[in-house]
Amino acid sequence: MSRHGLSAPFRQHGITARQLRTDHILDEAHHTADPGQLIRVFGLGVTKAVSYIRPAHPGRFATDPTSA
Repeated sequence: MSRHGLSAPFRQHGITARQLRTDHILDEAHHTADPGQLIRVFGLGVTKAVSYIRPAHPGRFATDPTSA
């Protein structure tokens, strides 16, 4: 199947495959506070997994002193 053939159903609904994947990862991040789960399921790196977990579970992480 061509790239165009794969993306056509997404375009019909006004989304991209990347947006759908991101939404799926964010949904999973809301269900688990374990970055290891995101790493195993989606093949993410540690930094990227934590970047999804942090906004989903803000109380789990201390305030980042570099962003204050």
